[in-house]
Amino acid sequence: MIENETEFLSRHIGLNNSDIKLMLKSFGVRSLDELIEKVIPENIFSPLSENLIEKNLSEKEALDKLIEYSNENLLYKSYLGMGYYGTLVPSVIKRNILENPGWYTQYTPYQAEISQGRLEALLNFQTMVTSATGLPISNASLLDESTAAAEAMTMFYNTTKSPDKKCFFISKNCHPQTIDVLKTRAEPLGIELIIDDEHLFDLNETMFGMLLQYPNTDGNIIDYTELINKAKELNIYTCLATDLLALSILKTPGEMDADVAIGNTQRFGVPMGYGGPHAAFFATAENFKRKIPGRIIGVSNDVHNQSALRMALQTREQHIRREKATSNICTSQVLLAIISSMYAVYHGPEKIKLIATKIQNLCSKLATSLNKKGIKIFYDHFFDTIRIIPNNNWEKAADKEKMNFRKFEDGSVGISIDESTTDEDILTICAVFNSKLSEEKNIYLHAEELKRQIPFLEHEVFNKYHSETEMLRYIHKLETKDLSLNNSMIPLGSCTMKLNATTEMIPVTWPKFSDIHPFAPLKQAKGYSRLINELSNWLSKLTGFDACSMQPNSGAQGEYTGLLVIRAYHKKNGDSHRNICLVPESAHGTNPASAIMAGMKVEIISCDANGNINLSELEEKSEMHSNNLSAIMLTYPSTHGVFENKIIEACKIIHKHGGQVYIDGANLNAMVGLCKPGGFGGDVMHINLHKTFCIPHGGGGPGMGPIVCKNHLSEFLPSHIILQKANNNSIRAVSAAPFGSSSILVISWAYIAMLNSYGLGMATKIAILNANYMAKKLENHYPILFRGENDFNAHEFIIDLRKIKDQYDISEEDIAKRLMDYGFHAPTMSWPV
Repeated sequence: MIENETEFLSRHIGLNNSDIKLMLKSFGVRSLDELIEKVIPENIFSPLSENLIEKNLSEKEALDKLIEYSNENLLYKSYLGMGYYGTLVPSVIKRNILENPGWYTQYTPYQAEISQGRLEALLNFQTMVTSATGLPISNASLLDESTAAAEAMTMFYNTTKSPDKKCFFISKNCHPQTIDVLKTRAEPLGIELIIDDEHLFDLNETMFGMLLQYPNTDGNIIDYTELINKAKELNIYTCLATDLLALSILKTPGEMDADVAIGNTQRFGVPMGYGGPHAAFFATAENFKRKIPGRIIGVSNDVHNQSALRMALQTREQHIRREKATSNICTSQVLLAIISSMYAVYHGPEKIKLIATKIQNLCSKLATSLNKKGIKIFYDHFFDTIRIIPNNNWEKAADKEKMNFRKFEDGSVGISIDESTTDEDILTICAVFNSKLSEEKNIYLHAEELKRQIPFLEHEVFNKYHSETEMLRYIHKLETKDLSLNNSMIPLGSCTMKLNATTEMIPVTWPKFSDIHPFAPLKQAKGYSRLINELSNWLSKLTGFDACSMQPNSGAQGEYTGLLVIRAYHKKNGDSHRNICLVPESAHGTNPASAIMAGMKVEIISCDANGNINLSELEEKSEMHSNNLSAIMLTYPSTHGVFENKIIEACKIIHKHGGQVYIDGANLNAMVGLCKPGGFGGDVMHINLHKTFCIPHGGGGPGMGPIVCKNHLSEFLPSHIILQKANNNSIRAVSAAPFGSSSILVISWAYIAMLNSYGLGMATKIAILNANYMAKKLENHYPILFRGENDFNAHEFIIDLRKIKDQYDISEEDIAKRLMDYGFHAPTMSWPV
């Protein structure tokens, strides 16, 4: 039995009953249900017949339940390291950015005129990264450190001219999660990985690139200048995976002449969040400026010749290059990049160097004390991490003190110190390892040649706003330059922008959700496990699929993961030759880019005059490629704003020829609670939690792109190094953390728990009503380019401005800018038509 409307539903949806009646009357429809019958083809209409949970939760009940779940997470002090560290989030940043809808509800800054504030914050991020790394160019963030390393490898591979260079060297001293993701990325592209000790292996002519960790995953600091020079003699590119805080006092990648530096900015004021979200960085040399993946913010001049900011060099991005793109990066991590950059702005160079020096001194004091007790310290040079061989049974003592340390296979232990570590913590760690704090002078000091020799954070912005008053005013000044959902609607169709309810957002910064290391023992994250399992089950039921993986960190990464799952399925069946992916010309630009990354060849399918997939061409190309057909990527409803009534037939054609159907879930907002993609032919689908399930866009990230699939594909869902592998057929990890950006999953959980089946279906109906009402109001002024069979649209529509352009020389860009003059965000322009 479906539960009826709740108070949260009426607050979540802006329309009241009289609004709905008036809107329905404008196009001669008597009820919402009648409208839905006209919009959604009868053969796929499949409303939920039962509740997802027994009873909808009120806002208070949802928060109480999440408190219960958070209390099942055990908050241990983390000394695990591996790219994730405790950090002290400045309150002025936490309250005024991380918890502020003026920042977290902004859209990607395609419209520069209403994005100058966040563009400046992102330019600060790029400036921070270039200063820290000593390299001249940085992008505006990537998903995580492991993904950034994979992007560097791919960039090197696509830049290399020689067909004989197919090998990529990875130091065995890199973080294990990064090595795993690189294995995932390399295999479909035919890249051979060599994982070894860089000091024992000779570089050779077959290599096009190498990845080194600096400092190493177990703490050792090595000056790689000589090795990088040797690599250059062999035309081998070098990427250093590094640590921004360490680089404030250590020799930089630029000083070593590295080609790329990547890493995670998490420890610059972003909570660990059981894996995310965090902003990775990617800095490189000048010769890679047209190859670098992700967004780049550039300085330009406006029509009045005043300095202005915009996204630069977009012609290299996937939404323009499509199947010719070398990366499918779409969502970055804007909100987290902004927080990290503001951390640097607030502290400035001297305070950051002070924090780094304090960490290094504490780590050195710990090492000196343990060494005096006869405990072996592996290395003489380290920043925040030491590796030791204990001489006592330390694990019970560590558990009693609620401390997590990294265990290596050889019995040695890693200890990583961070900004939140105190003198008292060092005393306790000494006691855990049966030692006492030494009063002697630290014996572990950095050699002069390992120290940073170039200036750090010289730009004015990092030397100006160090009082809370100054910082607060700077944050507010930038916020007021931008448009967000607390100013106006953002009518973007496929990039659904909806209310991010305050109740959904509150738990994100609770310590028992935000302060857990992603590699903490699973028994310490039972609350997260319950939440993730429930959300996975709900998403599977809503979409008609059987299994779910939360690992993909964005929609584009979900696409890539889904295609890798399909690829693994064919491989197990002895069909490794199946590598043709059919992609409609109306598809998102990430679709063909993801297919290429998954080692597939893209074949484009045209659309007919009504904007539907050309079924006869689909049949013809499926027949032509029958022996090699791997998959089709279908966006449903289409990006033309139409529920195509032949979707079942399209899926049957693919299945008849041995292919699998991948559903792009970008437009799921038009189907939730009303139809199930897994029921009308889909085999696997990604879901944009930042579109359909209320995770905010954050000005261009974070995002989450979990995938759901049918039973026959479930054994291939991604594994992770910290998870017990369910079977040998799982693909390797696609993200650094096992459950992606776990901390923001509480948002989607709360959204579903408070709406339940009825509320979710009602939200979908209202989205469809809103779109059709706007289309009705505009149709006498602007032709609606595509409509469904009954002359209605899904949750978006496209207006045709070509006649106006021909008659009056007024372009879609002119109209977009005029809308911005009146405080509205411009709709998506000139795409996908």
